Amino acid sequence: MTRPLVDVSNLLSHRLDGAGIDPVAIDGPLQARFADAFAAVAARRAGGEIGFFDLPADREAHRATVELAERIGGGVTDVVVLGIGGSGLGTTTLRDALCGVHWNADDAGRAGRPRLHVLDNPDPETVAGVLDRLDLSTTLFDVVSKSGSTAETMSLYLVARARVEAAGAGAPGERFVFTTDPEAGVLRRIADREGIPTLAVPPTVGGRFSVLTPVGLLPAELVGIDTGALLDGAGEMLAACETDRLRDNPAGLLATLLHEADTAHGRSVHVLMPYADRLRSFTLWFQQLWAESLGKIRGDGHVGPTPLPAVGATDQHAQVQLFMEGPHDKVVLFLASPIADADLEIPALHGDEAALAYLGGSTLGTLLDTERRATTEALRLRGRPSATIELAAIDAHALGGLIMLWQIATVYGGALYGVDPLDQPGVELGKQLTYGLMGRDGHSAPELAAPDPEWRR
Repeated sequence: MTRPLVDVSNLLSHRLDGAGIDPVAIDGPLQARFADAFAAVAARRAGGEIGFFDLPADREAHRATVELAERIGGGVTDVVVLGIGGSGLGTTTLRDALCGVHWNADDAGRAGRPRLHVLDNPDPETVAGVLDRLDLSTTLFDVVSKSGSTAETMSLYLVARARVEAAGAGAPGERFVFTTDPEAGVLRRIADREGIPTLAVPPTVGGRFSVLTPVGLLPAELVGIDTGALLDGAGEMLAACETDRLRDNPAGLLATLLHEADTAHGRSVHVLMPYADRLRSFTLWFQQLWAESLGKIRGDGHVGPTPLPAVGATDQHAQVQLFMEGPHDKVVLFLASPIADADLEIPALHGDEAALAYLGGSTLGTLLDTERRATTEALRLRGRPSATIELAAIDAHALGGLIMLWQIATVYGGALYGVDPLDQPGVELGKQLTYGLMGRDGHSAPELAAPDPEWRR
């Protein structure tokens, strides 16, 4: 079996001196609760509301993505993804995990493949810093917006479009690709009018669930990632989660036990902590998925866990003190991965110094994994719950499985919390105020509350 494995042992009371979840409940009330959540998700799937479940089998969309990547060809030196939220975080995750965090700087290692940049924030310094360094005549801009009306993404498109035109860097159909709604929206209209290639985002797949659509697959294909293996890994995880038996459903275990840890034990902060820099970006993808899907108003109350990114061993010297001795409000979710093939031996120098001698002859990878295992045990001995997701490798197949695991857990979580994990009404007010302040037609300019001078220092 090559899919990621979920170990929830250290969430259970017999491992935490009574501080965790009673394992007997897994076959009792938690099983009943999950069965209801599973049925609710299955009904929405059958109604065509949750499209990401269908992505591993949608090889037609995959074929169209591969064919477009082949048509783009090898003359592109840089791919720039213009998107925000789920339109950018997934691509960053794929690049960093599967190409390595130094991909753009490694000319030899790229072997002729393009650099991959993601502009997901309209910070003028960052945007100019990227655009000023590009040869626009060999750059491809992938504009990713399902609606075509996302203010940040469309602003970045307009800036890039003006740069390309001013430089005489090529026709729009050579320099741009639009990843957008299959039928409607401003990007679709511009593409039809100007002959710009497009790929479709399935209507039933929201942005934060879209990494396995052309949103993530096109840039991944352009840099040589095995996108077929991504989908195969996602499909293997999907198959493992097609049961309403809680003990046997890895996404169900994650969702149900984390929901129980939050609602019954006050563990409302869910820390995702890989011990590999290549998975650091994955924690930010998870953060959006968990926060935007589950943080909602339900009736007169407010529900939802708070996701917190971390990375080992860096955060052992930044956050683990809080995890060990701070409030009892956290679950730490470790991502365990094999020691990298490019491991480095620690030289046996300064043998007369006991503080250094014990390190000599080991490796950096061994040290890193030892610290993960030691931190897991230290938390357990203090009655602090954790779970571990074990990856057989950091490769396309495993990452596809990991992505699908969390996406399925998220929609189960929505059913358990009694909220809709597919919407995001909490961000709409800020959008409407932005539209008004920027003078968008149909939106009146709001009066913003002025700062109170008594409290400005």
